Amino acid sequence: MTEQTINAPRLWTPSGFREDGWTHADSAEALESNAAVILPLPVWQALDAETKAANRDRIGVLLAPGEPLDAIVDALSSLPLVALSFPAFNDGRSYSKAELLRCRHGFKGAVRACGQVLVDQISHMIRTGFDELEVSHPVALKRLEEGRAGGLPLYYQPTAKAETPEGKYAWRRKPAA
Repeated sequence: MTEQTINAPRLWTPSGFREDGWTHADSAEALESNAAVILPLPVWQALDAETKAANRDRIGVLLAPGEPLDAIVDALSSLPLVALSFPAFNDGRSYSKAELLRCRHGFKGAVRACGQVLVDQISHMIRTGFDELEVSHPVALKRLEEGRAGGLPLYYQPTAKAETPEGKYAWRRKPAA
């Protein structure tokens, strides 16, 4: 076993590490425990409307990169958390979903990154709309424990998070009409 597989994910937010009140589950049977659960999209879709309504404060949905965001758009007002998966460091489709959740759909709940969260990605994840990250990579954990989230100080692409007020290159920070 490598060191990376030994580390259980820890929940990090821009405010630092915190306890995670959510658990990942592979089936709807996890709802019987009264815990807050993150269910894969197909499991969530299979739940009846009554179960979703009765447990709306404790059901989050996990979307894999190839799963459509449209599958949950109509239910966003009743979801407290959307988890977006990064199964490989080089699959960035979940960045786009986070930005769409925040900017196009106005999602106010938690957007969580799960899977391969590396230190080089953290600042971009925050800028595109993620507010919590499940981190298990040893280097990322060490740097975050040291308060070094990394990132580049300069950028010009628009993001879900507010940028510097009017000033240098402000025209680049405005989304297209």
